[in-house]
Amino acid sequence: MAKQLRITWTKSSIGYPRTQRLTIQSLGLRKLNHSVIKDDCAQIRGQIEKVKHMVRVEELNEA
Repeated sequence: MAKQLRITWTKSSIGYPRTQRLTIQSLGLRKLNHSVIKDDCAQIRGQIEKVKHMVRVEELNEA
């Protein structure tokens, strides 16, 4: 089974470039401290890398 990631938006995007704000949006994050669960893949990891200073990422264990 594929691993999953819990991505939590922890820092405001005010003052950061528009592309980073759009990346936060494309991850499905709507407001501060909102979390989403995504499958672990190269595209998601790339988006996380772009905004790593604004998010917290946790790997979820498979049940």
